[in-house]
Amino acid sequence: MSAGIMAVAGGVRRWQVPAACALVYLCAVAAQFDWQTQDNFDMIDQKFKRVRAENCELLPFPELFMPEDAVSHKPDIKEININPVLPNRTHMLYLHNLVLSRGYFYSYVIQSRYKRPTQEGKDQSELDPGMMYYFLSVVADLSSSPYINASAIYFAPNTSYSPSFTSNFNQTFPLFAPRAFRADDYNYPFHLERISTLNTFEVSDLGAFEKIRQSKNYTKEEYRINRWYYKWLPDRRQTQASKTTYTVKIRYANNTNDTYTFHGPPGEYDTNDTYTFHGPPGEYDTNDAYTFHGPPAADETPGPVNWTQPYFDCGRSNKWIMGAAVPIVDLYHRHTGFRHIEYPTYTAVAVIEMDFERIDINQCPLGEGNLGPNHFADTARCKKDTTECEPLDGYGFRRGGYQCRCKPGHRLPNVVRRPYLGEVLERATSEQYRYAFHCDNIGWIQKTIVGKERLDQYTRMQHMHRHFYKNHTAHLNDSLAQPPVEDVMSLLEFMQEVKAGDCTKYHPKDLQLRGDVTYGADKQMENQARLALRLANFISAFLQVSDPDEVFSGKRLADRPLTEDQMMGEAVSLLMGDTWIWNAGIYWDRNKFFNRTLFAPFAYKEKLNTRAFKMEDLARVNKSEDVYLNKPVFRAVKARWSTNFDSLEKIWIKMLFRSHSTSDNLFLRKYTRYPDYFLAAKLEDGYWTAPYFDCGGFHPMWMITYAAPFFGWDDLKHSVEFKGMVSVSMSAENLDINQCDHDYWVANAFKNTHKCDRRSSYCVPIQGRGFWTGGYKCDCKQGYEYPFEDPITYFDGQLVEAEFLNLVKDEPTRFDYYKCRLAGADRSQISFVVLVVLLAAAGLYRRLQG
Repeated sequence: MSAGIMAVAGGVRRWQVPAACALVYLCAVAAQFDWQTQDNFDMIDQKFKRVRAENCELLPFPELFMPEDAVSHKPDIKEININPVLPNRTHMLYLHNLVLSRGYFYSYVIQSRYKRPTQEGKDQSELDPGMMYYFLSVVADLSSSPYINASAIYFAPNTSYSPSFTSNFNQTFPLFAPRAFRADDYNYPFHLERISTLNTFEVSDLGAFEKIRQSKNYTKEEYRINRWYYKWLPDRRQTQASKTTYTVKIRYANNTNDTYTFHGPPGEYDTNDTYTFHGPPGEYDTNDAYTFHGPPAADETPGPVNWTQPYFDCGRSNKWIMGAAVPIVDLYHRHTGFRHIEYPTYTAVAVIEMDFERIDINQCPLGEGNLGPNHFADTARCKKDTTECEPLDGYGFRRGGYQCRCKPGHRLPNVVRRPYLGEVLERATSEQYRYAFHCDNIGWIQKTIVGKERLDQYTRMQHMHRHFYKNHTAHLNDSLAQPPVEDVMSLLEFMQEVKAGDCTKYHPKDLQLRGDVTYGADKQMENQARLALRLANFISAFLQVSDPDEVFSGKRLADRPLTEDQMMGEAVSLLMGDTWIWNAGIYWDRNKFFNRTLFAPFAYKEKLNTRAFKMEDLARVNKSEDVYLNKPVFRAVKARWSTNFDSLEKIWIKMLFRSHSTSDNLFLRKYTRYPDYFLAAKLEDGYWTAPYFDCGGFHPMWMITYAAPFFGWDDLKHSVEFKGMVSVSMSAENLDINQCDHDYWVANAFKNTHKCDRRSSYCVPIQGRGFWTGGYKCDCKQGYEYPFEDPITYFDGQLVEAEFLNLVKDEPTRFDYYKCRLAGADRSQISFVVLVVLLAAAGLYRRLQG
């Protein structure tokens, strides 16, 4: 059976899938070129192109899903702090951390109603987030990263309580599923430029549909693409001990003094805490240990995050997407008054998705670093006899995301400068592929040097002068001053010498390093910064879009202002979602938070892998120099955003809410302002601090902080104003330093400090080596070859640095051997032309002499 019509153009076979093939999923698959054989990539690519919005509802069920191993190397929370995440999986790691943070937050905030006594006659349901909170939360997920395509929260039937309708006490929505996806807005009337901005999001409640349209019910099999729902729901393990518990110790600052007793399931919630007085008159501190149920922990099997198969989002965004799902926990049954009959259960699942075509594939053969399963393994076109495959990042779902390096014992031809790029091989003709893209054999290979010897003083001083090295022993032991940045080893040793117990003996300026010491932090810690940006954008959206005084027709109620519990839950969820974050805070400007003069929930952890977290409201601090409003970071961010808001991003949202709370005659209707927009910061609008030692703080270590501002309407609702900032702090020692060559204008304190032989090799950074020297490799330049018998074809930077340190100490070293050899210099044969020329010259010389 023919799969399509072949059009030949320049030796390329272009297959056009006919309409009949759209209904038949057993179509033949053709390779890209005549000389190429068909492989797994061609099969997946054909399926990717075959399913479209016009035919997806008619295709068989398996046609809407890619194989499970179509995406390999998925981030695993059990491996994040052990092995470095590959560069082509950093966006998937952010999706992983973001959905994990959302699962923890909603588990926290939904259960937090039980630790708050009923106030002012309000029932506990009124403490739940309103519909606008859910809608703007999923919008903020998308606004934080251009790689996120959709975000949603799917509640199980009759488990979603909401204060958004009157007379809704202890009643639930039949179904509730706020979902936002990124729309293609190039043709929208509010974009006169007619270009796609990626800043327009369509939000709707997928739980609002007519009863007769059960194919819209995401809990039914007829929905077809809802495997993310069945990852966690329905929950069959409804017992007291079936869910993981987490503890948050909170210290409040408020104007009440009370004794609060909180009871929970036996062994998990038995806490009796008393509010104690610590401040000056009129200030009261509350110490409260709050335990809540959440998704599974990292050390449990299965973990908290379940990845979905790539699938076609039929009838919604109509794209091939894949995502991750995390459960949300609540206590049932509510309002019984008897906590012993309430049990934790999964009531919803948070799902965040990204485009499948933006996920890099690994075409290299299975092996170390590519253990599988991998559907695209061994589809690279490297010549296996002389070259080996190495994946590259940034290519997405297309061929060529790799390079072909020479195997040990081989070198590149003299006319080739760098390893062969996969995208060049994939476009090559059969003749080009047959006669090129190979490596030459190295004629004579030396054994690896074992012995060491001391270099003479002239050669030793030449090496030290060549690398601009200042002897790190010149830094006096009795000196507490920070060494110059140019002295790399002394600076790194100084950073290790500073400890929590003796940091006070250093001058404060010496505990603040230059900003270029943490070069690359904006890329290496981008995921952590985006989590802070996501929260800042959510607060901006809520302050600008949600109006607590708005009046709706019918029984619909406006969302109440943000609460303390919601902000505390958002802060602690940043820690729980990303293990690199040690503390997170939400700092409100004076009189900008509802009913509070100052408010600054600050969450932190004391151990890396833990289920216990702590929370402080920094408004309790009463010393002028310690008030967060006077901290340099807050003052710098506020000064930047005090007047000029022109560079803020305008984010458009098109929201569709349910008509009423019951399922009778239910339909979606547009929000009062449709479309609406809000102004929010971009990632570049945030503020990075220079590395500093947190002496006397919550984390006595070298840290770096990122802060993102959020904005709301002024009192006249005429323009936006600065309302506060969100900050996250990470350990500076998680960064990889880059010692390779850079241009003079690049602000990198460690640039050009590598020890590669510059005549014969060049420096290439290696990921995962941490904040220490040696995070690079020395590859041979064009016309040079690696001379030793070794399973690798480069000099490891850590070995080079170690031998150079021996050279500095005037000890035996192998440093002089770590250089590449001139290619072809080992061969004993001579060119026939050269021999003839030499013989002719010798004969002519004899004749002249005679």
